[in-house]
Amino acid sequence: MRRIMFFAIAVLFMFLPLTCTRGQETKPQDVKPTEQETKTQDVKSSKIKDDREIRTLYGHSDSVESVAFSPDGSKLASGSYDKTIKFWSVCDGREIRTLSGLSDPILSVAFSPDGSKLASWSFDNTIKIWSVSGGEEIRTFNGFGPIAFSPDGSKLASGSPDNKIKIWSVSDGREIRTLGGNSGCIQSIAFSPEGSKIASGSLGGIIKIWSLDDGREIRTLSGHSRAVNSVAFSPDGSKLASGSADKTIKIWSVSDGREIRTIGGHSQYVLSVTFNSDGSKLASGSQDKTIKIWSVNDGHEIRTLSGHSDVVWSVPFSPDGSKLASGSLDKTIKIWSVEGL
Repeated sequence: MRRIMFFAIAVLFMFLPLTCTRGQETKPQDVKPTEQETKTQDVKSSKIKDDREIRTLYGHSDSVESVAFSPDGSKLASGSYDKTIKFWSVCDGREIRTLSGLSDPILSVAFSPDGSKLASWSFDNTIKIWSVSGGEEIRTFNGFGPIAFSPDGSKLASGSPDNKIKIWSVSDGREIRTLGGNSGCIQSIAFSPEGSKIASGSLGGIIKIWSLDDGREIRTLSGHSRAVNSVAFSPDGSKLASGSADKTIKIWSVSDGREIRTIGGHSQYVLSVTFNSDGSKLASGSQDKTIKIWSVNDGHEIRTLSGHSDVVWSVPFSPDGSKLASGSLDKTIKIWSVEGL
């Protein structure tokens, strides 16, 4: 998502705190460790790193804005400000493929539900569909903002420069529908698990839920005082989680729009929220460099995962819920074990 904070630049808004965060990228560039150096680093840090950290993936030369697990959990895709997309093996951390030659930073990546395609959004306001098996580009859309596949893989949702949501046909690139009425840039998008609804979070701090069948706005959720950077439906579709620049997470009832609870604990912006596979836990990534795991039932903090040295942009759970991946401004990806928490 990553990444998702830079919509403001493209539409001439000024989102100052995050702009300052990007300024940290002027630090001297890291040199990619060799395989032996990486092994040595892991050994040296083994006594001090979080015991839930399985491995760290090195390879990007700039901020890792977005990470996504493949539907079978065997691969991880990452999009970076270094203008590349990488595919990784989850079991051993091996880099499988790099998609390079792109003209602008990659701010968001998403696998199709069948795992055969990857969508990417870049800072030049293009969305590309790639073949996962061969790495070739299948199609390009003139889209803007966060991206999400529908559960059946036939549609792709994206933001647009005029604060609207665009729904595209994946098969032919046709624009199916436009959803308007948002308060500022679209920061985040999510399809409901059954595919009948879509939720959006905006720079104006408002969340909207839409009917995908007819484009009707079902409800507006108000409560955050700053931008809503991430939204996610629970696996059963009954709840929606939102993470905000106001440093809080909120859990909402989808059926009636009621705010179930507000969760506080991060000291800076919440940039990503994700439910685990059974909906019992929620993960959040923050500008405060930490990842937190929360109980959805009562909102208590289960665990804080520490290890990144900079902003954490993206925190997806693996499909089986046993692992969590994180992408950071520190140019690394970490894979964590969250089984048994």
